[in-house]
Amino acid sequence: MKPRFIKIHPNDNVVIAIEKILNDEIILVDNNAIKILSDVSHGHKIAIKNIIEGENIFKYGHVIGHASANIKPGELVHSHNLKTNLSDIINYKYEPADFSENKIDSAVPTFLGYKRKNGKVGTRNEIWIINTVGCVNTSAERIAKICNEKFKSQNFDGVFSFAHPYGCSQLGDDLTNTQKVLSGLMHNPNAGGILVIGLGCENNQMKSLLKLASGVEQERIRSFNSQEVKDEIEEGVKLAGELFEAMKADKREECPVSELTLGMKCGGSDGFSGISANSLVGRITDLLSSLNGRIILTEVPEMFGAEQQLMNRAKSKEVYQKIVEMINSFKQYFISHNQPIYENPSPGNKEGGLTTLEEKSLGAIQKGGTSRVNQVLSYGEQITENGLALLQAPGNDGVSSTAMTASGATIILFTTGTGTPLGFPVPTMKISSNSNLFFNKPNWIDFDAGRLLTGEKNIDDLTKELFNLIIETASGKANTKNEINGYKEIAIWKEGVTL
Repeated sequence: MKPRFIKIHPNDNVVIAIEKILNDEIILVDNNAIKILSDVSHGHKIAIKNIIEGENIFKYGHVIGHASANIKPGELVHSHNLKTNLSDIINYKYEPADFSENKIDSAVPTFLGYKRKNGKVGTRNEIWIINTVGCVNTSAERIAKICNEKFKSQNFDGVFSFAHPYGCSQLGDDLTNTQKVLSGLMHNPNAGGILVIGLGCENNQMKSLLKLASGVEQERIRSFNSQEVKDEIEEGVKLAGELFEAMKADKREECPVSELTLGMKCGGSDGFSGISANSLVGRITDLLSSLNGRIILTEVPEMFGAEQQLMNRAKSKEVYQKIVEMINSFKQYFISHNQPIYENPSPGNKEGGLTTLEEKSLGAIQKGGTSRVNQVLSYGEQITENGLALLQAPGNDGVSSTAMTASGATIILFTTGTGTPLGFPVPTMKISSNSNLFFNKPNWIDFDAGRLLTGEKNIDDLTKELFNLIIETASGKANTKNEINGYKEIAIWKEGVTL
């Protein structure tokens, strides 16, 4: 029988409706009959005991805010009677968690990847066209279209350009951020060849950008400024052809999954995201971490309210301090722009049942599993440590996913409760928190985690199924929906002055 609600943790004083529950219906929670006092939509919270005004409300076994009014058993708990507990800057304390990570001693799973000379391994073999400035976006798109019609090879996955509006009239941190992300994309091993196209007069000068990409195989990079050639389309196709000739003999080789780098992202969350899709992705984080793979978790504002849990998992005092600095600097970023740090759940999030930032954050960090945090990355910095790394970037889907790609992610696991067609330079696997989304948007969604809610599958079976799909995708035996639909985009974090 399909469950109608779920109680996540024994200490919770709310349950989550899995399907719509009507006014006057009776539900049985911990052997107590509770009468529902109003219609409750799926994904929303129901009080299961008396909660007096000012008392904390618990979900996931943690506080998600306090009652702003007295709440009766059976009453809907949402924005009208639940408020955040968050404040601006918090004095954190290092309280390292006492846990041991499981390392798998049996045979390590493998995938078929592209080994690069710098030791990195890609899951695709593509030419990426990187633009120094938005002025050349259309030229890059034309070059990519011509090349995709012209270049064909069994071990070649295509030519892709990534439009952006930046590189000109940028100053300070904005220009630095643009250069960091573009150079980070150039380091990604899914790019077997890099064609850098500039204009010539932009702030983001070709010479300084290429200097940041000094660690990339130089025989796999070509570049030119459009003002310095007679026909930029012809020049671009010619140089891309040279890259193709160097790449077409590349072959997939068997590699341990420790060579995988996964980016973990959630977008358009609902009341089930933290329970099903994010929890499932967290199991993948723990599994890959145990196999010495690499995992990137970002969306710093969606750590607010749950950050202490991540801090307690820091592998050292130094890593703990970097997490504190990352959180506080992001809070200061909000404050400096006169924005409250706790107004994060979007209208879609709230419609789906999420009320406070604590609630959203506790669900969001489920993607990080229980693994130790081994590294903290600044925006645009490359991941170098095995295990889980936290990355400084905002929650915006495009900016954060691009940032993870620039830091080395070769596949992104993207959980969602409401759905989006968006995709990024690397395979972007969409994982639905509920089965309705999976069936209603089959051209968007790659994997249905909602089966955990319906009881169709347990968490162990879904973890094994998703991990196998990741291996198939990494090996080129399966393409994600964003690849099939051609949705491969980037977005760069802008926070400063434009001339």
